[in-house]
Amino acid sequence: MTETALSERVANTDIAAEGYAVELRGVHKRFGHHEVLRGIDLAVRPGAVTVILGPSGSGKSTLLRTVNHLEKVDAGTVRVGGELVGYRRKGNKLHELSEREILRQRSRIGFVFQNFNLFPHLTVLENVALAPISAQRRPRAEVHDEARALLARVGLADKAEQYPRRLSGGQQQRVAIARALALRPGVVLFDEPTSALDPELVGEVLDVIRGLARDGATLVIVTHEVGFAREVADTVVLMDEGRIIEQGPPTEVFDNPRHPRTKAFLAHVL
Repeated sequence: MTETALSERVANTDIAAEGYAVELRGVHKRFGHHEVLRGIDLAVRPGAVTVILGPSGSGKSTLLRTVNHLEKVDAGTVRVGGELVGYRRKGNKLHELSEREILRQRSRIGFVFQNFNLFPHLTVLENVALAPISAQRRPRAEVHDEARALLARVGLADKAEQYPRRLSGGQQQRVAIARALALRPGVVLFDEPTSALDPELVGEVLDVIRGLARDGATLVIVTHEVGFAREVADTVVLMDEGRIIEQGPPTEVFDNPRHPRTKAFLAHVL
């Protein structure tokens, strides 16, 4: 979509995100003829845990990837910390930022992928320290000290000099969480962080995320772990066919769902 067309479609949705850590307004995303996101409005307050649930193909991961511009929106706006993500407004038009400016924005947004995405040729410590040193230009000694503290926080202080191939899947995902935290992000995004793990390893990763939630981190989590969502979420979001069909506190969504599609989904997973 051209800059002019995009700007025409965001004119009525570009609402200031005062007080929000993350805000999506009127977000649409299409792949070819398939519209994956169909007008998403979502606001996340600082220190809140938002868990996004829904059937496969409902647009959950695509939504998450628009927050740090891994997927460009076709219409609507995304803001993190009040800053427009991926674009700069000039008059009534939006112009996409340079790759360097987008990388700067991404360095403030932690992202934990479902398949870890660690660099196999780097040690655990080097994986955690890489982005703060290269993207944020922070001193190596300072970053390494902080990386070791983060590895201790996720229970891997003794693995700093190991290579990822020597770790279990659960350990690799905990390294990925430490790597995301090393950026000192305003928000951490989790894209199904336990889906690639053997069942017996899921608990160790969820325990780390529970700790982050207790510490007041701003988290947006796409997951199929419904029990975990009930436990840690401030807000549960249900998606279906590219739309948010229901959202609210866990007790409200799980115990008194209003939308028939929510009731049908929960009947299959609870």
